Amino acid sequence: MPKALLSTIAVIFLSIFVSIAKATLFPPTFESISYEVREIELEKLKLKSNNPPKIKIKDHNAFLNDIGFRESSNRYHITNKYGYMGKYQFGMKTLKSLGIKTTKKEFLNNPELQEKAMLLLLKDNKRILRKLIKKYEGKYLHGIYITESGVLAASHLGGAGNVKKWFRKGEVFRDAIGTSITSYMKQFSGYNLDV
Repeated sequence: MPKALLSTIAVIFLSIFVSIAKATLFPPTFESISYEVREIELEKLKLKSNNPPKIKIKDHNAFLNDIGFRESSNRYHITNKYGYMGKYQFGMKTLKSLGIKTTKKEFLNNPELQEKAMLLLLKDNKRILRKLIKKYEGKYLHGIYITESGVLAASHLGGAGNVKKWFRKGEVFRDAIGTSITSYMKQFSGYNLDV
């Protein structure tokens, strides 16, 4: 065998040996790549939080009309199959918690009482959720842009306790027909409420 060929083979074997030794003694780390990915994700979140969605601001009456339409097509005199009543689909338990003593028949025949109940519920939920609203309003959390009206609509659907769970753990409450509190947060985002 010519010397040149032997030298070439020796260099190839030496290169392979050095590569194997390097890989064994100094395994590649992917920490820096992982870190860069986290940095990029963090930057995306910062950009997202600095770019709120385009929301057409509506007033308090539009909120009541829109949520009433979603709940009952704005019908004061209906009861659904789960026993929820009126324009905003109140349960007797919620009415009692608001200090409203009424019968089903009285409540269904009294639009003014239904409107009063809704205002009381909005105020009560705002009181319960005020710290979370103050902390997160105008920011993204769990992929949702937070507004006061969205949070209060979600608490109307699922209760303030379930909204608190969502803020803490990302748990999404759904009502008996599968409607999620996050769908209400999105749909009823961007209203100026008088509460």
